[in-house]
Amino acid sequence: MKNISKSFGTLKANDNINLSVRHGEVHALLGENGAGKSTLMNMLSGIYTPDSGIIKINGEEVHFSSPKESIRMGIGMIHQHFKLVDVMTAKENIIIGQPTNVFLRGKALSKKVKDLSDQYGLDIDPDKKVYDMSVGEKQTLEIIKVLYRGAKILIMDEPTAVLTPQEIKKLFRVIRNMKEQGCSVVIITHKLNEVMEISDRVTVLRKGQSIETVVTETVKVANLIEMMVGKKVDLSIEKKSFDKKRPLLNMDEVTVLDSEGKNALSDVSFTLNSHEIVGVAGVANSGQKELCEVIAGLAKAEKGRIYFEGENLVGKTPRDIIRLGIRMGFIPEDRLGMGLVGSMDIVHNMILKDYQNQPGIILQRGPCVKKAKKIVKELDIQTPNIYTPVKKLSGGNVQKVLLGREIDSAPKVLITAYAVRGLDIGASYKIYDLLNEQKERGVGVLFVGEDLDVLMDLCDRVIVLCHGEITGIVKPSEVTKEDIGLLMTGKQDGEALA
Repeated sequence: MKNISKSFGTLKANDNINLSVRHGEVHALLGENGAGKSTLMNMLSGIYTPDSGIIKINGEEVHFSSPKESIRMGIGMIHQHFKLVDVMTAKENIIIGQPTNVFLRGKALSKKVKDLSDQYGLDIDPDKKVYDMSVGEKQTLEIIKVLYRGAKILIMDEPTAVLTPQEIKKLFRVIRNMKEQGCSVVIITHKLNEVMEISDRVTVLRKGQSIETVVTETVKVANLIEMMVGKKVDLSIEKKSFDKKRPLLNMDEVTVLDSEGKNALSDVSFTLNSHEIVGVAGVANSGQKELCEVIAGLAKAEKGRIYFEGENLVGKTPRDIIRLGIRMGFIPEDRLGMGLVGSMDIVHNMILKDYQNQPGIILQRGPCVKKAKKIVKELDIQTPNIYTPVKKLSGGNVQKVLLGREIDSAPKVLITAYAVRGLDIGASYKIYDLLNEQKERGVGVLFVGEDLDVLMDLCDRVIVLCHGEITGIVKPSEVTKEDIGLLMTGKQDGEALA
């Protein structure tokens, strides 16, 4: 890709970008949120057409006006938000839109899909419905879908954003297999540890421009950060402690059942104080989601009590709980499925949270317009304007809108689940600063996170969950990361941890 430029209104997403990908290599495309990574790859996959510049495949200049033409040239893109039909099976999703072969049906199609899966070390049930699949299985299906269409250049947009550590290891094995089979893989990411582990070369983008392409094994993480951000970044989190704490939220032996009637949370008890950030650690599906949802009134407590400033929340509606001053910035696996409406702009997503508090029957948009402008400025959200539908923003910017809205409402308790998932380093540290500001104001913050280093640096205490039970509540200053790791697996074998 040579001197590629693309604008959306006044926003220049790509400005004379150069990128070359070699046969049989894993090439990482690195940059902050809104740096132009996805836009560049959308042009390579035929979704957008460049305003200027040329694209060559195997030395031959090409012009794509649709994804069909890109697929014909052996390019397949796996998007951050999967493009699958939920009510169809895996094999139906694979052949949809393909020229049909009357003999390739039923068992014959299942066998072809299975053979292709085995060739690349993938694992998929061809007859399984998409709505029954985990996120990792859906991603595997997306990979098989593009390989079935003959793709030799694979583009993966934030492939690890919603995967567990175990699923990420599995994905990396698959990527190495594809590389050995002669495929070229382009990974769009901003997770530096993954870049160092899986890629052969890295191209760094910043504010729509290509800064440099480097060989991964010859570069240090600090240099990559400097290229991404444009300056040296201090990767330390300041942790202040406050003496004047008061209990805000108290959970007393709370049990929550999942959809199958099993315990998702079992007899969970803890206290969240003002001027405090309490972390929640645990492997995937240990009850973190249910913990957030039961406090916010979205899940029903089977037994137990939840007190907020002396008032029992059990049985109250989410709207009642919001009015009391509890806000939940819950970032689920599907960012646009919960919390924000993708087809609405930033202003109307602000209105969604506040309209019921406005007097009369006519919506007052003025205050929400001011809020939207303030959040865009403070969190440096990359958007053409505040009236752009949020589904058109990059994943990280969607996240900033959601979290910015919750923080702006001046809550007494703020619940953030995976608040920095999908965010680049600069944006992540901005979020940590915002949470520390909330703590300073006397807010109690419940921070559900995946990165143990961040939990240790940011939180005053860490609650460790395993299979819905609390295996320990520890102070980061008194334990090691390995101690927390042991508690996450259910082991409680030290007096210090008790």
